[in-house]
Formats: sequence, structure tokens, C-alpha cells
Amino acid sequence: MAPGELIHPVNETDRLLLNDTTGHSLKSRSKLIHPPFANPSLQVTADHNLKQVDAPVFAPQEGEVLLQIKATGICGSDVHFWKTGRIGSLVFEGDCIIGHEAAGIVLKCGPGVKGLSPGDRVAVEPGVPCANCFLCNEGRYNLCEDVQFSGVYPYHGTMQRYKVHPAKWLHKLPDNVSYAEGALLEPLSVVMHGIRSAGLTLGRGVVVCGAGPIGLIALAAARASGAHPIVVTDLEPRRLAFAKEFLPSCHTYQVDPSLDAQGNAAGIRRFFGDDEYVAPETVLECTGVESSVCTAAYTARRGGTVMVIGVGKAMMNNLPFMHLSLAEIDLRFINRYRDTWAPGIACLSGGILDLKKLVSHVFPLEKADEAVRFSSDTKNGSIKVLVVDEVEATL
Repeated sequence: MAPGELIHPVNETDRLLLNDTTGHSLKSRSKLIHPPFANPSLQVTADHNLKQVDAPVFAPQEGEVLLQIKATGICGSDVHFWKTGRIGSLVFEGDCIIGHEAAGIVLKCGPGVKGLSPGDRVAVEPGVPCANCFLCNEGRYNLCEDVQFSGVYPYHGTMQRYKVHPAKWLHKLPDNVSYAEGALLEPLSVVMHGIRSAGLTLGRGVVVCGAGPIGLIALAAARASGAHPIVVTDLEPRRLAFAKEFLPSCHTYQVDPSLDAQGNAAGIRRFFGDDEYVAPETVLECTGVESSVCTAAYTARRGGTVMVIGVGKAMMNNLPFMHLSLAEIDLRFINRYRDTWAPGIACLSGGILDLKKLVSHVFPLEKADEAVRFSSDTKNGSIKVLVVDEVEATL
């Protein structure tokens, strides 16, 4: 046992405060660790509040690792869960620590862990699938119905100092990839799965709808994949200006709210020329907004692909069905990602992608609630807000 590391059985107070930080039943956990540092965390409550709580620290069990989370990016879904309490069928029925875009350092390994040691720097793949269903057996574990996803109720997330996570879903970071970049691997994985599923073609035109964090990563990844020309769209001129700075070779189009989907699509298509052949083959829709999805449908060339990466409303009722049908436009969707962390790390380590500029604001863990509130206010002009823990935690 490390100096200062005290282990006690879980008491009833701890049971009521938090369920297991990896999402497993507390019945399977018998020990708490009491390290010399507190475990500040940020919860979203069932009544739409943010609550900072010192959370329990659990001892890692078979196949698990205890981490210090060094960096967590704030995702739009974190804000959405806070303000609305749900995304589709995912409902916050109780208090839950948020956060899923994360990187950290290994503090302690449980029995049976191989390939990781204390001191290793890792990125966290937040979804832990069941490993038993037919989708997991097919390798499509992102579609597992029993996935335990960090930061989605009831599975506590990474907005805390200490977190237990299965070693299988941790990925070592090379020395030239920072914790901040490690946290960006999660949104990069979303984009990589979308681009892989869309099947971008070298030298063919692409449109990226939305210049938020996902759209900007899609912009960089599409360019790295050989797409040309590339147009990025958004309502907000400041975001488009940042996109142009981030990728100078791209074209920008400010969406005109006074135009309908066909009108905005016509304006976007002008960047590619008048011939249908040179119209954009692929549209990466990164907003999830119904009007933007409709615009994407009219923007793609006949026989092209619209890949919806953004998360939107539960129901969309105004999609141009007959246009999609008659033009044989392939409307596709993704759910998170699978097998993207290793290639994502290779892209960052090898210099294929440089995403460091996307981190616009940094907050300490103790001010995580301020970070979420700041990120939720579009007037602040933030791109990716990061919560970091500068403490050198021990056990």
C-alpha cells in the first residue's frame, strides 16, 4: 500500500452520494481509497443544476486502472444534459458526474492489468460495451445497447480528479502528444468514424456544415484525407473567420437565415462551379440542425453522400425525401465511433493533424462549473473549453 493510501469498506453515506465511478453496481465494490488529495467533481443534477461535490475514490478491481484525470474537454452534450436533462432516450434521472473527452495518468493498476503501469499517460475511450452481444462480436461495439458511457447517467464521467476505468479502454499517449490533445481524441474519433463511413474521395469536393469543434476537426481531417475544394458553413461570422485561420485553403459560407435550404445550397454550390459533376460529392453535416441537414441534402451532387455527424432533435419532419430519392443521395448517420483511438493518436503524433489551436479557454478543475457555464454562452466565442487538473495527485 502506498504511503497515505487508506482503504476502507464502502459505507452507506458513500453509497448514497455516488454509485460506482465506472458505472458498475456498488455491490461489486468493497473498498474506497482515501488519498491525501480530495476528489473534486462536477455533477449535473436531475433538476438541471450544476453541483460540485467531493466524490469517493474507489480502488481498482480486476482489469481496472485508477487514473488521475488531467484534462477534460467540455462537449455540447454536457451542456445539453445540464440544460434539458436528456438527449433522445438518454435521460439524467439522478445526479451524475459529467465529462467524457479526457486524458490522464495511471496511478494504480488492479489485478490482471497488463500493458499499463503507474506513470503511463493515457487517453480515455469513454464507452465500455458489454462485449457479449452480436454487435460487440461483430466489432461494431459502438452500437452496443448495454454500453456504459462515461458522463451519461448513471455512469460517472471524467470531470473529477480520480476515476476508475477498465484498462482495455485506455490508450497510451506518446511523449509528443499532450494531455490536451489526448482529450481531443474523443471528438476526433467522432469525425474519423464519420469520414470513414462517408468514404471521402481524394480530390473531390466536400462541404462541412458547422464551424464548431466537431466541424473544425472535420475540416482539418477532410483536408488531410485529400478532399478539395472544401467549403465550411456557419451562421456565426467569428467562427467562419476562425475556420479560415485554422485552414487557410478552405472557403467559407455564412448561412443566410432569410433563404430556404435550396437558396443556401445554391450559394454553397457556387464555390464548386456550375457543372453537376464538380458539385460536392460529400457533405459532412456537423450541426444536427434540421434546416442544415436539409441544406446539406440540396448541396450534395446527384449520387453523393450526406453524412450526419451532428446530434440533433429526436424527430425531423421536413427532410426533402423525394429530392434525396430521385437524386440517389445517400443519407448516412453514425453513433459515436469504433477502433479510432490508435489511428487518431497516430494522426496527432505523426503531425498529420494539428488540433492544438482548437483549445480556446482553460479552467482549473476547481472551477469546472464556471467552465461549463462559459462554454454554454455562445457570446464568449469559445471553441473548445478544457478543464485541467494541475495537482500532482498521489495515493
